[in-house]
Amino acid sequence: MSLGFSVDTLLPKARGGGQLRMGLVKLEECDWLQPRPDLAARAAGFADWPQGAQLTPEVDAPGRELAAMLGVDGALPEAALTVHEDLCLLTQREGEAVYRLIGAAVAWPSDWHPAEKIGLPLRALHAPIAGYEEQLATGVDRFMETLRAGQIYARCNWFIAATGERRWLPDRPPQEAFAHVTPHNAGETLFVRSERQTLRRLPQTGAILFTIGIYVEPLGKLSSANIAMLGKAVQTLVSGEGDRRGAPAYAASLIAYAERNAA
Repeated sequence: MSLGFSVDTLLPKARGGGQLRMGLVKLEECDWLQPRPDLAARAAGFADWPQGAQLTPEVDAPGRELAAMLGVDGALPEAALTVHEDLCLLTQREGEAVYRLIGAAVAWPSDWHPAEKIGLPLRALHAPIAGYEEQLATGVDRFMETLRAGQIYARCNWFIAATGERRWLPDRPPQEAFAHVTPHNAGETLFVRSERQTLRRLPQTGAILFTIGIYVEPLGKLSSANIAMLGKAVQTLVSGEGDRRGAPAYAASLIAYAERNAA
């Protein structure tokens, strides 16, 4: 199955609200990464935000294996300059059953700072996500443990942002960031952000590679079906999840815009 490489193609496969789920699909190698990355944008992204690269000593061997897999000399930072996707590596330390983030090369984060996450185990990495511990943690741990080299799995999600920039690090309360949004201008002032995430195990080191491809479009540029889906989905976010995403500040305008668009 191919998820596609745009917000419009990703949204129909993303969770539309309600209970959290992994929603994984299996990919073929040819559908793993975006085939035509904008490498100038990647270089500019890391130049503008060098703190997006965070490395531990443990990431050296997996990073070099990944770089070789992508056909470049170097390690994780060099590998991340050759693809559209942000790259994270996780592995188990000797004597531990948990997977930890040992390296991240992230130019375009979705409201997180790699420096605050480096070295943390999976459950701590996802602690801010409402419902993760209760609904997803055990399943994710089991998936990571049983993932075999050669398999590629993918999933996608969505967020509503007040900016169309690929690097999304909100620096204002949602009520302030979305204060200018109305039912009439929501198509131009709300931006739909989707992460196309993949997981695969590196065959030599056994580390797990987590890729994050970022795609952003104004709400009004999406298909009518996707606008309608978002209008419904924002009403059914898990309790607490909507607050973290700032939904109370934009939901009424998005819903009204979706209803007007449908009419």
